[in-house]
Amino acid sequence: MTRFSAETRAEAVVAAPRSAIWEVLTDPGLVAELTPFVRRITEHGEHWRWEMSGLKVLGVGIAPAFTEQMSYDEPNRIDFRHDPPAGASERSAVQGWYALAEASGGTRLSTSLEITLDLPLPRVSGPAVRATMGSVIDQMGDRFSRNLLDHLGAEQVA
Repeated sequence: MTRFSAETRAEAVVAAPRSAIWEVLTDPGLVAELTPFVRRITEHGEHWRWEMSGLKVLGVGIAPAFTEQMSYDEPNRIDFRHDPPAGASERSAVQGWYALAEASGGTRLSTSLEITLDLPLPRVSGPAVRATMGSVIDQMGDRFSRNLLDHLGAEQVA
């Protein structure tokens, strides 16, 4: 197995109250509903178990599943880090954060995440794998953003 990682950051001002965005981001069922390629998210106390639908990376079919420990600084920040159950081996991991702040016209929502996958591909395929991962991350982010705005009945502030 070779470990591959890709990361992304995004920031936007959403014409919605911070409390409404916070409510969405702390509801695992709703986050799963709004996020493409996510089959389900199950909450186990301070941990969320993510199960993704099948994806292909350079012809290799994967259905990532990973466990994240969630920590909250309401209403400002949500941090998450990979924390599998004792004895479990997960080939996928995500870590990152959401930050929410008051902004003119709404709430500034900033995000950062890094995804890591262990894949049965040679290390030399790294550039192609990272490009594919980046494309999937961008697509997920764009569609989540649209779905979040639709759910909130809000717009992104220019």
